[in-house]
Amino acid sequence: MKKQIDKSIVQITDPQIEKYALDMTTKESEAVTKLVQSSDEALEFIDMLSGNMVSHLLKMLVKISGAKRILELGTFTGYSALTMAEALPNDGELVTIEMNIRYQDLAEKHFAKYDKENKIQLIKGDAKEVLEDLEGDFDLVFIDADKAGYDFYYEKSLSMVRQGGIIVVDNVLWDGAVLHPRDDKAGALHKFNEKVAYDDRVEQVLLTVRDGVTLIRKK
Repeated sequence: MKKQIDKSIVQITDPQIEKYALDMTTKESEAVTKLVQSSDEALEFIDMLSGNMVSHLLKMLVKISGAKRILELGTFTGYSALTMAEALPNDGELVTIEMNIRYQDLAEKHFAKYDKENKIQLIKGDAKEVLEDLEGDFDLVFIDADKAGYDFYYEKSLSMVRQGGIIVVDNVLWDGAVLHPRDDKAGALHKFNEKVAYDDRVEQVLLTVRDGVTLIRKK
C-alpha cells in the first residue's frame, strides 16, 4: 500500500533505470491488466496497487519457493493476490484479509471474475482480530496493511509461517522518510526495519524496489 496522495514521492532509483527495469520485466497477465483497469474506473486513486515489479517479484518467489499456502495482509482491490494466485499450483490456496468495505466489495467482484480456479479466500475484517483465530502453516506471507501495525503483523506471521518460509513486507522505505522519520508511520517503519535487521530468528534483505521491499526467511 501507498501513502498520502498529496505527498511528493521520492524516486528511490533513477527514473530512466526504473523504466528500463520495468520494460524488461514480464508483463502482467490479461486478467491482472483487466483488474487494474477495473480498479482505475472504480476508484479515484489506485496508487495502493503494489505495481508490476513488486507483484512479479512476489509471483517469482511463489514459484521458486514452491509455496502452496499464502497469507496476504491488506488486499486492496486484489491485484497482488490475483498475481500470486496465478503462480500457485492447482491445489494451492491464498488467504487475503481486508477491512475496508469498499475495497472488500471490489476485490470480491474481481476474484469472482478472474480467480477461475477459486484459489483465493477473502476474509473481511480487521487483520489484527482475524489473525487471532486463523490457523497456519503458511509457506509465504505478504504484509501490506497499515504501517503502524507492521510489528504486530510480523510477530504473528513468524508464528504462522513454516520454518524456511518467506515473509515479504512492502513499503519499508516509505518514500525515503525512514531515513529521518518525522511522523508516526515513518517512525514505526524505521523501528520495524531495525528490529528485523537484528532479529536472529530470521535472515533478511531489504531491496530498493519501488517503495522498498524486505524479504525475510524464517530460520
